[in-house]
Amino acid sequence: MVRTQIQLTEEQAKSLKKLADKRHASLASLIREGVDMVLESSGAVSDEERRRRALAAAGKFRSGKRDLSTKHDKYLDETFDS
Repeated sequence: MVRTQIQLTEEQAKSLKKLADKRHASLASLIREGVDMVLESSGAVSDEERRRRALAAAGKFRSGKRDLSTKHDKYLDETFDS
């Protein structure tokens, strides 16, 4: 983990402390959770998540072409030239 310093408004700090107490969690864990939510909503995706998504998609689609792995450039040219 990386240690960092942030500034919160008085109201943010007060509300966050109440929520942390209610959840029996630390302020730091709630802040990390909030940062994750902002990153997810901004479309930022980690390399690990991209790999997971790519692996999940692998093999799920069929082109019907038996030589796609060797002639992929040819098929891309045909697709984009039309």
